[in-house]
Amino acid sequence: MAIYRVFSDGDGESHFEDLKLSEHPELGALANVSEVQVQEFDGSRHRDFHPLPERRLIIHLSGEVEIGTSDGDKRVLRTGDIRLMEDVTGKGHSHNDLSPSSAVYVVLED
Repeated sequence: MAIYRVFSDGDGESHFEDLKLSEHPELGALANVSEVQVQEFDGSRHRDFHPLPERRLIIHLSGEVEIGTSDGDKRVLRTGDIRLMEDVTGKGHSHNDLSPSSAVYVVLED
């Protein structure tokens, strides 16, 4: 299992940060959750750079997706990987499905 944070800096560029659960215990007991969704995707999502409308924690249940940040980094996320999406401003991230997938989306309140 890998945990990644995607965030925007002051110049609007997005970046990855590797997180360790032991260093971020708040991820183990989330507060201020406004919505939880379980979604399935057919593998056809391919989106250019975009910010999200709200902060989300996404837990990958199956399949593979490739997430890119505007600084040029790319990561493939697989079953069990978690991403904390905090790029709600700036250039955002790209998203490419590599296979059909499913995930839990936890929408976080600020």
